[in-house]
Amino acid sequence: MHEPDKEELTIPEEIALIPLRDIIIFPNLVVPLFVGREKSIGALEAAMKEEHIVALVTQKMPELQEPELEDLYKIGTAAVIMQELKIPDGTAKALVEGLSRIEIVEFTQTEPYFRAKVRVLPEQEDKDVEAEALMRNLAMLFERSASLGKPIPQEVLLATANIEEPGRLADFVAFHLNLKIDEKQQIIEAVSAKDRLEKVSIFLNRELEILELGSKIQSRVKDQLTKTQKEYFLREQLKAIQQELGMANEQSAEIDELKAKIRAAKMPKEVNEKALKELDRLAKMPLAAAESAVIRTYLDWLIGLPWQKKSKQKLDLKEAQKILDEDHYGLDQVKKRMLEYLAVHQLTNKMKGPILCFVGPPGTGKTSIGKSIARALGRKFIRISLGGVHDEAEIRGHRRTYVGALPGRVIQAINQAGTKNPVFMLDEIDKVGTDFRGDPTAALLEVLDPEQNFSFSDHYLEVPFDLSDVVFITTANMLETIPPALRDRMEIIPYSGYTEEEKVQIAKKYLIPKQVKEHGLSGRKLAIDEKALRKIIREYTREAGVRDLERKIANICRQAARKIVEGEKQRLRVMEKNLHDYLGLEPFSYGVAGESDEIGVATGLAWTEFGGDVLSVEAATLPGKGKLLLTGHLGEVMRESAQAAVSYIRSRTEMLKIDKDFYSEYDIHIHVPSGGIPKDGPSAGITMATALASVLTDRPVRRDVAMTGEITLRGRVLPIGGVKEKTLSAHRAGIKEVILPAENEKDVTLIPKEVKEGLKFHFVRHMDEVLELALRKQRAKKKELTKAELPKVPAMSAKPKRR
Repeated sequence: MHEPDKEELTIPEEIALIPLRDIIIFPNLVVPLFVGREKSIGALEAAMKEEHIVALVTQKMPELQEPELEDLYKIGTAAVIMQELKIPDGTAKALVEGLSRIEIVEFTQTEPYFRAKVRVLPEQEDKDVEAEALMRNLAMLFERSASLGKPIPQEVLLATANIEEPGRLADFVAFHLNLKIDEKQQIIEAVSAKDRLEKVSIFLNRELEILELGSKIQSRVKDQLTKTQKEYFLREQLKAIQQELGMANEQSAEIDELKAKIRAAKMPKEVNEKALKELDRLAKMPLAAAESAVIRTYLDWLIGLPWQKKSKQKLDLKEAQKILDEDHYGLDQVKKRMLEYLAVHQLTNKMKGPILCFVGPPGTGKTSIGKSIARALGRKFIRISLGGVHDEAEIRGHRRTYVGALPGRVIQAINQAGTKNPVFMLDEIDKVGTDFRGDPTAALLEVLDPEQNFSFSDHYLEVPFDLSDVVFITTANMLETIPPALRDRMEIIPYSGYTEEEKVQIAKKYLIPKQVKEHGLSGRKLAIDEKALRKIIREYTREAGVRDLERKIANICRQAARKIVEGEKQRLRVMEKNLHDYLGLEPFSYGVAGESDEIGVATGLAWTEFGGDVLSVEAATLPGKGKLLLTGHLGEVMRESAQAAVSYIRSRTEMLKIDKDFYSEYDIHIHVPSGGIPKDGPSAGITMATALASVLTDRPVRRDVAMTGEITLRGRVLPIGGVKEKTLSAHRAGIKEVILPAENEKDVTLIPKEVKEGLKFHFVRHMDEVLELALRKQRAKKKELTKAELPKVPAMSAKPKRR
């Protein structure tokens, strides 16, 4: 096709018009043009039939398929069609060259294509010193952009250097910049060459700033860049560009959400500042950074903690008393203490949570009453077991520098409860261990100190948390293994073993209904007689608590359930006479172990971590040279008590009417049965002295008398501990009289009334009084005991260390 001569062309007053999308054609530039819309193809063909000149005007919104007159800019370019190529799909491709700027005066036709009257806008070529300076500056900026990495072909740079007209240079550079359509339209509408140069320079300067910023980012991360970090580098570039352009980055939504959650958490000022500081770090960190996950987890913990949320506390004392009585029988001291706390809280409306330590034998309800206390107070209940904990970090948490670090169990439990004032039970505090990882009891000093726990600091959180509203309850079987500093911070509430009457009531009101329900039975299908219940307590269990009693009741319920399933129609009644059908033979006998008074066998009372217990002490003399043999796995303190007992007997030979040289002619053997069980403590002193006096004087020891007390060389009887537990064990064993040190008389007030009524107490100050009470008056006929006549030691199951 013949190309028209540009020099011979003049722009007609009325010409065909093609609307353009996403492109602006500048004068003096040759550009390929793709034409696809029906109206545009019609205008192209009409122009080819006339003088090959067409008006090219850009539409304001490129997404419009059929633009109206008001959708087109008023200023565009008149261009000559140099070539036209029709494509089989119905579209066309044309090569056009811009001639000059034109202004649309009016549209003369809209169908089947646009035609308009146009006016040529003459170029204002003000070529002076200012224009020359603007041209040089623009050319320099254009070359610099190419040096910073902008993809500009070398021939374009050469062409730029050879353009001498100011307006043409501005149009040429603007065409090769990545500008928006409205920005390029500003340049096409600028008739003055100087104006165009200034506008293009501004746009090019902005482009240079972006390129320089990208170059800085590239140089900063170049040393760290690896194949796996390419994605990180690209994100950094994108982030920097978005920040410079004021665009929202990918993390903004998440950051805004976290910020809103921090505000809603109502954290203390110090904690809030820490959270916002970490949030600011997260906002500046790329999504792919490893530490961003650590910060998110940390913020989730801070947001999730109940900084201000509290359970609404019940302050009705009668209701609280009712709830405590519903769940547990007895335990008056514990109930009294909690009601006192409620009363003070009601008067002051602010009181630090008490820190209580329940100490006593297993199975006495220490752990289960924690739930009842929480229900009575209207608070959440949480419990953690400290048995076997050796690591301090279990309490305080790990620092965030460790992989997979978490807060300690205290903070985790508070988070789980969802309130800052729960009832918090620390179970088995006496079984906390210590090793190279630290001492957990040292960490508990702060948790359980009312003067410090208002600002408890967890290693993971690194901010203080207020634990002063928490009601802390700890449980232990014995106090000796709890460090003194920790013990000093807690209010000790001792638990004693239950009496037989208390066990009967607990079984009737709680244990039997519970087990009947759990085994799918009902009161109509199974009944346990009270006499049978007492027999279970006396002859099938030997414990301070009721755990073994509950197991025996569960055993009966299981057998009853089987009988019912197998077709038993009648109501099953468990009575004293048929109890062995369910539980077998009685493992224990109720009453005194010996059937008659014996020489050299005295009954003592011991305290263990499982409550009180009855033990017998045996003494024998053998021909020898005065050796003292002590057997039965005795501790050092108990051995010294035996030596003190022997010295006392030697000092009383005349009063007891025994040979004063007995210690040089006989060996003395003192044995405490159940040799596999460690035994220690001074409270068996008077028992060993009584057994030794019995064998030397041939006077039997009364079988219905039990005793406990420490002995001195001069025969004084000193006070001991665990009086209530020891007395309860004597009552369980069927003992009738108990000998106690006179200074322990005050402790008898703590013993239940029904126990005191079944026992006769003797309070003594000297060993002479003990012998007067415990030994029979008549002497037994002295004879050598054969092997068959030696008292048999009953086999005993392993029990805990006695004291």
